[in-house]
Amino acid sequence: MKPKVTMIAWNQNDNYVVTAVNNHLLKVWNSCTGQLLHHLVGHADEVFVLETHPFDSRIMLSAGHDGNIFIWDITKGTKPKHYFNMIEGQGHGAVFDCKFSPDGQHFACTDSHGHLLIFGFGCSRPYERIPDQMFFHTDYRPLIRDSNNYVLDEQTQQAPHLMPPPFLVDVDGNPHPTKYQRLVPGRENCADEHLIPQLGYVATSDGEVVEQVIGQQTVDQDEQGLEPSILDGMIRQLQLQQDQRTGADQESASSGPQNGEGTPRRG
Repeated sequence: MKPKVTMIAWNQNDNYVVTAVNNHLLKVWNSCTGQLLHHLVGHADEVFVLETHPFDSRIMLSAGHDGNIFIWDITKGTKPKHYFNMIEGQGHGAVFDCKFSPDGQHFACTDSHGHLLIFGFGCSRPYERIPDQMFFHTDYRPLIRDSNNYVLDEQTQQAPHLMPPPFLVDVDGNPHPTKYQRLVPGRENCADEHLIPQLGYVATSDGEVVEQVIGQQTVDQDEQGLEPSILDGMIRQLQLQQDQRTGADQESASSGPQNGEGTPRRG
């Protein structure tokens, strides 16, 4: 197999360059002379993550598709710390990305199974306050393209970036309590009744009907004990958009130039 370089990283003070090769080796080079200093052996698959410590010029992190995460001392060519990302019942998870915290005391990694792995000094108690499984309810919603080839959410026919902030759910799509919903940007100051998602049944592309978070219940529906209507919500939203367009047209017409001078601008 012809060796190929897959990743390159300079260390913190630029004295060394580390290259990852597709034969699973890491090589440490003197950046001034080009001399090969060390072979770092440990990975069993290709490495696509090389991360420099923010202030310690000796430390370099590597991670790869073999599930291994190494902390290297590149001046000595040794590995002080090693972690293997074993997932119970599923083998290992390939590590796709890693980043150090600014103070260098922690680093976080993401893997092929959707896990966020956090390593560092201190206790893990602050992280126990959040649920183990956190997804946005729109993460796996199908997308379509309109006649102009713009991307739209298939269910709401809206552009994804114009949709309201999503709800936090577990891996099965069950919404989390309201205290977790406030972690979503845009929902920090919402009232409790606006943090209760509406569940409904949606047909997937395979024809399977699954329960899914649709939107959010209104206060009136909660008080009257009525079953939320998805169709009513969509009609209200379309009517609101139509009212806004009509109001903008009337405003631009009334504020247009007199005596036919110029062209009135649309609001």
